[in-house]
Amino acid sequence: MLPPKGIRRRETESDVTNNDFSAVAEQLRKLVDLVGRLAPAAAKPPDFDAADAFVWMPDQLAFKPVEHVNRVEIDLLKGIDRLRDILLENTRRFAEGLPANNVLLWGARGMGKSSLVKAVHHAANQQAAAAIKLVEIHREDIETLPQLMERVAGEPSRFILFCDDLSFDGDDTSYKSLKAALEGGIEGRPANVVFYATSNRRHLLPRDMMENERSTAINPAEAVEEKVSLSDRFGLWLGFHNCSQDDYLAMVHGYARHFRLEVADDVLRAEALEWSVTRGARSGRVAWQFIQDLAGRLGVVLDAESHPARPA
Repeated sequence: MLPPKGIRRRETESDVTNNDFSAVAEQLRKLVDLVGRLAPAAAKPPDFDAADAFVWMPDQLAFKPVEHVNRVEIDLLKGIDRLRDILLENTRRFAEGLPANNVLLWGARGMGKSSLVKAVHHAANQQAAAAIKLVEIHREDIETLPQLMERVAGEPSRFILFCDDLSFDGDDTSYKSLKAALEGGIEGRPANVVFYATSNRRHLLPRDMMENERSTAINPAEAVEEKVSLSDRFGLWLGFHNCSQDDYLAMVHGYARHFRLEVADDVLRAEALEWSVTRGARSGRVAWQFIQDLAGRLGVVLDAESHPARPA
């Protein structure tokens, strides 16, 4: 016997409703799964035991270990003895948990600014009980400095955050992020962090940019003061100047002895001076480029472990 038409109709509508609900639920499940795949993965805890040096990867909030640092032995850096001693002492204090300053190394090109930072990091690590980690942050990633500091704050290791060739141009306002991260933020700089930067400019900003601020501001002095105040966040300013001929030749002779290049001193001197004249400059970089040319002519392979690349 068939059920009444009304009952059968209600059961049919219920079945349709259940089927529709199941289909919608399946579509929602697929959508949630798809969105989950598009969302960035949670940042993994950094493994700072993997190396002594890292490169900051802001898109992943991660630290890329650097197995072989592009480094010059500290004894090969000539003509900057006083600057070397100041930076090494500041770094030693930092390694020992004592107060230490942020450092700006500024001045002439090719005189060993970035080479000194890496060499001092290595030398301090050889003497310190607790290893210092060197973390390079690229100029274009300066705005992510607060996220970097958040990741390293509270870690047992101590960190030198290093930015090579730091400067700002035109309408670039990321220098304000750097100011706040170094000294001006409400949280302050973590106790286990210092910031070392190299630049060709003492105030990190081009003169025409500062002059433009002076000419267009209601209060010119205040406008320029804001720009200059960025450099004030660095407690140590280390100025690098063009080297003398004697310093240049000392660099050349130091490299030649280190790599055991067999060439008479008078020949080495004459060729090194000729090389500097053709380049129109004397610097650590020019000295290293001459040594590369000399070693190539002598058929000597430079030991990558003791000197992986030229000084910067």
